[in-house]
Amino acid sequence: MSHIPACLNPTEEDIQLLLSAHAHLGAQNVDTHMLPYVYQRRDDGVNLINIQKTWEKLMLAARVIATVEDPHDVCAISSSEHGQRAVLKYGVHTGAQGLAGRFTPGNFTNYITRKFKEPRLIVVADPRADHQAIKEASYVNIPVIAFCNTDSPMDHVDIAIPINNAGKHAIGLGFWLLAREVLRLRGALSRKEPWDIMVDLYFYRDPEDVEKEQQQQQQQQPQLEEPEVAEAGASQWAENAEWANSEGTAPAADWAAEGAANSGWAN
Repeated sequence: MSHIPACLNPTEEDIQLLLSAHAHLGAQNVDTHMLPYVYQRRDDGVNLINIQKTWEKLMLAARVIATVEDPHDVCAISSSEHGQRAVLKYGVHTGAQGLAGRFTPGNFTNYITRKFKEPRLIVVADPRADHQAIKEASYVNIPVIAFCNTDSPMDHVDIAIPINNAGKHAIGLGFWLLAREVLRLRGALSRKEPWDIMVDLYFYRDPEDVEKEQQQQQQQQPQLEEPEVAEAGASQWAENAEWANSEGTAPAADWAAEGAANSGWAN
C-alpha cells in the first residue's frame, strides 16, 4: 500500500487480528457493488474479502470521522445484537452517539419524536438490518459509513468497509480498529503506544454465558468465606476456654489460702 502514508499501513498484529476474527470470510452471495472487494471464491462457495481493501476503507472512514468537529455529531447504529455492544463502546471511547437496538422510524426526519437527532455522519453495522436508518439519512443528506458483507445492499452507502459483519468477533474488531484510528487522528492516542482498551470489550456476549459466570462467582465466594468463619470460630472458642480456666482456678487458690489462714488463727 505505497499510495498511503507509511504510518497508516497495518502492522503484522493488525493483520493477525483480522484473520483470527474471521473478518475476511464473506457470504456465498455477492452484490454487484461488492465485487471489487472480493479476493477469491473458495471451493465451498464462501467468498474471501480482500483484507487490504478492508484496511484501506477503515483508514478512509476514520479520516472522514476525524474531520467532524463535534464528536457528538457522529451517530453509530446497530440493530443486530452482534454489533450492539460494539456500537455502545465505540460511542463511549470516541464521544459519538450510540444507538443499539431497534431504530425508531422518524429519528432523523420527525422532530416530534422523543429521540430526534440531527447527526452529521452515521456509522451502521449492517446495511440490511439498519436499512431504516440509512433510508432516513438519505432523505436529509447525511453521509453513511457502513460495515458491509459481500451480499450487503449498497443503496445510499457512501463508504463501505468490507468485513464479515455477521460475525460477532469481526464486527467488534472493526469498530475497535475504527475507534483506535479516530483517536490517533485526533491526537488523543499515540501511534507508538498500544491502546489500553482490550478488543474483547467490543465483542458480543451471550446473556446466558454472563449469567453462568455470575453464578460461578457466587458459588466460589461462600467456599472462600467458610474457612475464614471456621478459623474465627475456633479462635473465639480457644479464647473463651482460656478465660473460663483463668476464672475457675483463681477462686480455688484464694479459698485454700483463706482456709489456711483461718486455721492458724484458731490455734
